[in-house]
Amino acid sequence: MSKLVYKRILLKLSGEALMGNQPYGIDPKIINHIAQEVKETQELGVQVAIVVGGGNIFRGVQSSAQLGMDRAAADYVGMLGTLMNSLVLQGVLESINVNTRVQSAIEMQAIAEPYIRRRATRHLEKGRVVIFGAGTGNPFFTTDTTAALRAAEIDADILLMAKHGVDGAYDSDPRRNATAKKYNFLTYNEVLSKELKVIDAAAVALAQESSIPIIVFDFGIKGLIKKIVCGDNIGTLISDKPQKQVSNK
Repeated sequence: MSKLVYKRILLKLSGEALMGNQPYGIDPKIINHIAQEVKETQELGVQVAIVVGGGNIFRGVQSSAQLGMDRAAADYVGMLGTLMNSLVLQGVLESINVNTRVQSAIEMQAIAEPYIRRRATRHLEKGRVVIFGAGTGNPFFTTDTTAALRAAEIDADILLMAKHGVDGAYDSDPRRNATAKKYNFLTYNEVLSKELKVIDAAAVALAQESSIPIIVFDFGIKGLIKKIVCGDNIGTLISDKPQKQVSNK
């Protein structure tokens, strides 16, 4: 491996990605794959923080419309789903000897630490993986936005948007359009102006304000996180300007 380009990362995992081909819940093969990738990346000396979505359990926007629920109430249920995923991921990581802490934006002291920024960074400095659950603790914000916010708060070098079966940002959905064009590089403004759905617009704006680059990649391919932190050109880079990376893989 080459010299590390990114030493502190924020990895965003969607809840839907954890399902695999299942209709809901968590695919054991996928979450074990994620845990192994995180472990191997951390062993390089990288500090790893994670935000997990909850769409595999409950999605506030869709469910509020279908069930006639108040949107804010539905979003709080979705936040609980993110915390469930966080605790499962913590258990899997610790089963392979990765010291892990879950911090929740909604206080649940029996199962997780409250989110405290300085405590989170201290955990990272001590070599612990930190998983941020319960979103921002407020309704109407996506976990993409949570990821950008936490990345800014902990001074992450990069925000990694892990996708399942999609290897970057495209001009249309590559699963539905065989001629969809992949972008290797986009500026923040291009993502917003083209209205690309690969990442929430509020998250892009926050990352731009904090000058945090974003890489969209397919986490299902083994070893990609390690390649990214060492500077390989993987997936789609979203930034103000292309960054010097070490290879064109």
